[in-house]
Amino acid sequence: MEAVIKLDNVTQTFTAADGSSVTALNNVSLTLQKHEFVAVIGPSGCGKSTILRLVAGLLKPTSGGVEIYGMPVTEPRDEIGVVFQKPTLLPWLSILDNVTFPMRHKYGRVDARETARALELLELVGLQDFVNRQPLELSGGMQQRAAIARSLLHDPDILLMDEPFSALDALTRDEMSFELLRIWTERPKTVVFVTHSIPEAVLLADRIVVMSARPARVSEIIDVPLPRPRSLETLSDPRFHQLANDIRAKVFSRLPSAPAGVSA
Repeated sequence: MEAVIKLDNVTQTFTAADGSSVTALNNVSLTLQKHEFVAVIGPSGCGKSTILRLVAGLLKPTSGGVEIYGMPVTEPRDEIGVVFQKPTLLPWLSILDNVTFPMRHKYGRVDARETARALELLELVGLQDFVNRQPLELSGGMQQRAAIARSLLHDPDILLMDEPFSALDALTRDEMSFELLRIWTERPKTVVFVTHSIPEAVLLADRIVVMSARPARVSEIIDVPLPRPRSLETLSDPRFHQLANDIRAKVFSRLPSAPAGVSA
């Protein structure tokens, strides 16, 4: 298969204003194949979001290299879409104008073709009846759907998602997970999905990258053998619960403060 994203022995160190330094990532290597859905989990502060920023070209690694399609990442690239923890919609614009805003910001205009694509995407995420509403008129889940539509407007090959459902209630979070699976099935992308939720990672991903505590390394990469397409029935599959429990035990066992005998 075609390698889309490659991190090769990446170390990322940040320097504070007082001159002290913190190493977020330490010799991290990872390769993603075309249209693969990879989830990244690990303890807070272990550099999961840093990985996304490196792939997005928003950071330059302290050492090592990051490549997309075999080319070094030196700046943000058009084939990448990003979905953040919060929708970051502009409250004075309509949902349609929020979705098309990146084009207006980059080119100073939005043409009829881009508007038509935005309307198509809003229908894809179930917001076709809310295109003229403002963000505050929508629920949190609906706002995040709009943010996903915005990230897909330029039809990126790669989608980077930084805990996009973390601010949602449990029911809406499950709904959005299945919505994302549907969108990814209909419009395949290579996805890097950062989450703190182990069940969410198991439901969504082809592989799960387990990070250690900072300075973070890749502790383990776990294949998810659950068949696709995944559905509500997947949540009751014994293999789903067994895999989630196994991963939970591994994550807890690697935490510095984990008490002896911690299990799932």
